[in-house]
Amino acid sequence: MHESTAFTRIDSAEAMARIEPLIQRTPTLSSQSLNEAAGCELIFKCEHLQKTGSFKLRGASYAVSRLLDQRNDSRAGVATHSSGNHGAALAAAATARGLAAHVVMPENAVQTKVNAVRRYGGEVHFCSPTQVAREQGLAELVAQGYVPIPPYDHDDIIAGQGTLALEFLQQTEKLDTIVAPIGGGGLLAGITQAVARSGRPIRIIGAEPAGADDAVRSLAAGTRVRDHFPDTIADGLRALIGQRNLTILKAHRIEILTISDAQILHAMQRLWTELKQVIEPSGAVALAAVLSHAEVFAGRKVGVVLSGGNLDLDPFFQHLEHL
Repeated sequence: MHESTAFTRIDSAEAMARIEPLIQRTPTLSSQSLNEAAGCELIFKCEHLQKTGSFKLRGASYAVSRLLDQRNDSRAGVATHSSGNHGAALAAAATARGLAAHVVMPENAVQTKVNAVRRYGGEVHFCSPTQVAREQGLAELVAQGYVPIPPYDHDDIIAGQGTLALEFLQQTEKLDTIVAPIGGGGLLAGITQAVARSGRPIRIIGAEPAGADDAVRSLAAGTRVRDHFPDTIADGLRALIGQRNLTILKAHRIEILTISDAQILHAMQRLWTELKQVIEPSGAVALAAVLSHAEVFAGRKVGVVLSGGNLDLDPFFQHLEHL
């Protein structure tokens, strides 16, 4: 790995010291049957059991903490755009500090995630399901005086997400690989930076839906692509990769594997039946990558990040009402 000098201010150790009282230390799990299916030893980092149901609370908590240190105008409140998990996390972090939170969400967002943003105290503003519309909606809120906390392309968000890796390394000895999903890239970039600083020789691999493969295309092109029309069941990974995150992944030569929606659903099913964990599509992408690219992981000790568990179960219960 090659340390990126451009992002030395991204310090996950400092972030951990600040947010440790605010977050859960999420557990790790293993499954012999999944080890046999994958041909390697799997250790699952259960961020779906984090407060608000995803790793996003890490970055949001740190960003809000830093904001209160740095700015005198933050009392107006904060704003972001999100498919759901970052929005809920920011709403929770802001509400805990007495701040208003406004969240721009695509009109096709999963209803349970919309409900979660509102439950944690956020106000939802709907927009068209495009990156341009999301960014424009956020710009309008910023013009009204709200302080922007982007969902992934932000130093404090990256540092906060990297605390997941520090915690994982404390919990598990002799990991030689970590696999994590990538949408906007804050999680993967944070893990990459944190592991690089730890000095441990761990290979970092990203997992991305084939229907939202902008990170793979951006790395291949050497520059951030703009033609991005995601079509995937993994709603949390539809965002365009952030420029900071792309720079970090390029500097560390991170490989990203793509998987189909069918492979994601298969991984969700196996997590449900064999690990007994309810995982949303985005959260199952890392396992899907391991199962569908077995040759990459054969014989290794692999940390698999289960990034979120905010699955929409309403259709199941609506069906139950008619039984």
